[in-house]
Amino acid sequence: MFRVSELARRDFINIVDGRRLGPVKDMHIDERGTVVALVLGGGRRYLGFFRFGRDQVVPWDRIRKIGVDAVLVEFDSHEQAG
Repeated sequence: MFRVSELARRDFINIVDGRRLGPVKDMHIDERGTVVALVLGGGRRYLGFFRFGRDQVVPWDRIRKIGVDAVLVEFDSHEQAG
């Protein structure tokens, strides 16, 4: 088991294209308290500080492996509905 704060410190890597995704910004939790999706801060950094671009909602069932330093996600950003 791990804490959400530990998950927020890990890199999220998309195994579809090898791209690094943004940091955890929020979570979607259902009425039973189960994590349904993670919201990752989208876009690139501007001047090294500010992020611009859209956030990405990654369904929890798309997470393939949670490692010590990174989380591997199988996510096709083209199929995201919004």
